[in-house]
Amino acid sequence: MRLLLATVLAALAIPAAGVAGTVFLLDGRGWGHGVGMSQWGAEGYARHGFSYRQILGHYFPHTHIGIAGARDVRVLLAQKQTSLRVGSAAPFLVVDARGRTVHLPAGSVLVNKKKLVLLHEHLQSPLRFDPGAQPLRVAGGVYRGSAVVTAKPEGLMAVNVLPLDRYLDGVVPWEAPTGWQLQTYEAQAVAARSYTLATLRPNEDFDLYPDQRSQMYGGVGAERDETNLAVGATAGQVLVWRDRIIPGFYFSSSGGKTSSVHDAWPRSHQVPYLVSVKDPYDYLSPHHVWPTMELPAARVASALHLRGVTDMRVVENSSGRALAVRVLSARGWKRFPGQLIRKRFKLGSTDFTVSVLHLDAPPSRNLFGTRVRVAGWVRGLGRARLEQFAERRWQTVREVHVNRGGRFSVSLAASRSTELRLAYNDLAGDPVALRVTPRVLVQAEGPKLEVFVAPRLPLQVQRFSRRRWKPVARSTGTFNGALGPGSYRIAIQGGASYVSSVTRPIRLHTKQLGP
Repeated sequence: MRLLLATVLAALAIPAAGVAGTVFLLDGRGWGHGVGMSQWGAEGYARHGFSYRQILGHYFPHTHIGIAGARDVRVLLAQKQTSLRVGSAAPFLVVDARGRTVHLPAGSVLVNKKKLVLLHEHLQSPLRFDPGAQPLRVAGGVYRGSAVVTAKPEGLMAVNVLPLDRYLDGVVPWEAPTGWQLQTYEAQAVAARSYTLATLRPNEDFDLYPDQRSQMYGGVGAERDETNLAVGATAGQVLVWRDRIIPGFYFSSSGGKTSSVHDAWPRSHQVPYLVSVKDPYDYLSPHHVWPTMELPAARVASALHLRGVTDMRVVENSSGRALAVRVLSARGWKRFPGQLIRKRFKLGSTDFTVSVLHLDAPPSRNLFGTRVRVAGWVRGLGRARLEQFAERRWQTVREVHVNRGGRFSVSLAASRSTELRLAYNDLAGDPVALRVTPRVLVQAEGPKLEVFVAPRLPLQVQRFSRRRWKPVARSTGTFNGALGPGSYRIAIQGGASYVSSVTRPIRLHTKQLGP
């Protein structure tokens, strides 16, 4: 009787379960929230000969230019401080809550939150510091107007009180780069003035933050002659809709199209002057189009606290931006707000798209000489390449052709273990392992054992003795010999190119069984 074993039945080193190779390619445009005036787009309009009124009319439709009266604004400079230093290059004075006035020499004084004592005078909060011939220096910056220091339970707070246009002198140059057109600075001044007056907080301790929570404000140190000229040339001018000053929102770069206010901030009511408009000259911006960002699935999973991420889809709003992103993980689809995705991956805006390269994990074991079906999908890209790692470099196996659903399937020869990946241009997905198991043919008849291994690999004939397997013969590719009775198995040394494996036990007898 002859026994025939034609497959490898167990592995010495069983490979881990296959993991899919997925990479997301994120392409985006613009920088900022996208509502109102694109600053780079405005500069593009100015370079094409448009006036600041025309620029504002494009970004804020249905509005007109009105005139607002002069007034002071209050800008937060510091808060929750144990002490604050206030000074000036010329004599200045301080007035406390009771009207007591103390004249201070040029230099600086230190205000401590526990005791408001200046030049031996006990003063009562709040303290108003008024400049003389030179502006005040507060918390390291130089500012026009006055400074009000108030003792709060959590510490000292300093607020700069100054005329609106003097405030704008310290805003416009920090919000618009040097070397731009005068018309752009004028448009910026009107938008900033409108935003300021529309967002004042009369019932609070201050009206404005000195940073992106309101507008960037640098005081005297930020001022430039060309921006001061723009503020002066547009003195008092504001954007008006239905007799009301509107918040003149602005941002850096649109990527070619602005966003409606409701799309950017869903809790905001949609208004006709903050709608999505085309922005043809924003191409001047260095952020008009971003370099493609490569997001491996593992990074997406880590950032969103998921496992086994294999797909992402953008849900667009009416402005063509990401309202949300749906992510497929081991637990199914989950939806994330577009703003959250922007924050987690530090994106310039929510105007982005996601393309996918996904390669399914091949079967964990593939017999040498057979064909392996390799499948996956590609979405949002042109023709991708299937590559394998050979001779210490990645080599193209073939270009993949997808069906209408984006899926593809190719047949490869199982000739040796390797790694596969999908690539597009100079970007590539995570590799997946293709493991190839040697083909082993074993024939046993009486005491005689014949073995054939393809491809030709080192093998051991092992005998079970004293509760363990011991090698009794070694060969390469084939073995043919008579052995004593007992249980035997064949161990294949696969090396780096094949899966090391063993056969099931084979029983040898002293003579042939049966008639």
